[in-house]
Amino acid sequence: MSGGESACQVVPLMLDDRRHVRALLELLDHYASDPMGGGEPLSAEARDGLVVGLSRTPGYVGGLAWHDGEAVGLINCFLGFSTFAARPLLNIHDIAVLRPWRGRGIGQALLAFAEEEARRRDCCKLTLEVLSNNHRALVAYETAGFAPYVLDPAAGQALFLQKKL
Repeated sequence: MSGGESACQVVPLMLDDRRHVRALLELLDHYASDPMGGGEPLSAEARDGLVVGLSRTPGYVGGLAWHDGEAVGLINCFLGFSTFAARPLLNIHDIAVLRPWRGRGIGQALLAFAEEEARRRDCCKLTLEVLSNNHRALVAYETAGFAPYVLDPAAGQALFLQKKL
């Protein structure tokens, strides 16, 4: 963090800690309500089922950024597997920083936490998805060493697709 502020502390998210769960729900709702998160708060069903669902999901890795006792950032990641490298990978599914705390290094601290967790698990890479018009996030990811996924420039850049069920 810059500007003489005390640094945030990123800690593993504990799903059996009520304070962590409250922070998870508040930060994820903040992210979902942002235009880059879809612009709508979490549904009641998502809020009600989130903690149980995450606790039942093997390979969940979460982190919370705290500053002076306030949760100001969140990262949710899931282990995957790279068949080409025959090693695990860690996918960053959500990263959220409270609007007043953006631009203060919280996102970089959360990304560093994910990288440390990935290295600890012998992952071959970190992956994430980002909206093409989320320029601020793109700069943050590039600063942290992320780049578009290309196997062969002639084949083009990888695209993230979805099919809702």
